[in-house]
Amino acid sequence: MSYTIEQIATALGAEAVGDVALKIASVAEPAQASSNQLALAMKPEFAAQLSEGNAVSAMLWEGADWQGFGLKAAILAPRPRFAMAGLSAMMDPTPRAVAGVHASAIVDPASQLGDGVSIGPLAVIEAGAQIGAGAQISAQVFIGRGAVIGENAILREGVRIGAGVSIGARFIAQPGATIGGDGFSFVTPEVGAVERARDSLGDQGDIKAQSWTRIYSLGSVQIGDDVEIGANSCIDRGTVRDTIVGNGCKFDNLAQVGHNVVIGNDCMICAQVGIAGSTRIGNNVVLGGQTGVSDNVFVGDNVITGGATKVLANVPAGRVMLGYPAVKMDKQIEIHKLLRRLPRLFSDVTALKKDVSNARSTD
Repeated sequence: MSYTIEQIATALGAEAVGDVALKIASVAEPAQASSNQLALAMKPEFAAQLSEGNAVSAMLWEGADWQGFGLKAAILAPRPRFAMAGLSAMMDPTPRAVAGVHASAIVDPASQLGDGVSIGPLAVIEAGAQIGAGAQISAQVFIGRGAVIGENAILREGVRIGAGVSIGARFIAQPGATIGGDGFSFVTPEVGAVERARDSLGDQGDIKAQSWTRIYSLGSVQIGDDVEIGANSCIDRGTVRDTIVGNGCKFDNLAQVGHNVVIGNDCMICAQVGIAGSTRIGNNVVLGGQTGVSDNVFVGDNVITGGATKVLANVPAGRVMLGYPAVKMDKQIEIHKLLRRLPRLFSDVTALKKDVSNARSTD
């Protein structure tokens, strides 16, 4: 399907200039764009590559000299990257699944399917599960007993939804995501070495071998509307109360959310983040890739962590954190600068000690 420059600009709330009737079949990077593709030259450094391709139209920033780039038409967006979200939705070639149940799927008669639901090959829907209208359930998806999936959800291949899990509307789960597995919760018959080491900050006390006993997960998982879960990410069910994820949260691949965790609205959880049990995360929090959050801590609203940050204590709202253990980002950068100076400092101290020693010898 193709669109005119004017149609695209109107849909994005942007300005169309030049030959607005020019038709666009797809998008491309500036150096690879052909004459029927819209070049994504959203920054001056990207626009500089237009001469390497054959583009005659491009998405540019507001006020850009589009004619100076030799273009016949352009879309000028006040915030091009935000406009890119709407543009990518328009140009997404992924075909929508056809409503109906594949012959190889197993759908319990006691489950409820809304209008227009698509169930793919080898999917399993257990008794009591409720799937909202327009949901797309791909191949080999499992939805457990009594689980609730909101309308227009998209569950990609191999997604697993545990029993009793409740998920809101417009949920997207990438391949292999698992929602509602048991929490990682075990205990020893007597006070164990881990507990003693934690209380004493390192002393295990008298070491005595003990076996681990499982604490079963009696809670479930509640997920709000407009949540997206990355490939092979996991959200564990609660021990007694439910694990909760608020509206609008976005998870990258390989994220892990432990039992009893509560996450607010519109948080962004990047790849390989681990959030330990019973931690509370506020609203609009961004956890950079490989961030680790210890158990039973609170992270306030609007907190941002840099990549590989390790949060071991409560973080007040609005902080930007970095490092292990996490401290304010400006402080962490100062610490790194000081660490780089240590070799010179030790060299200076050694020289001073030598001078003092020589002075004493001459006395």
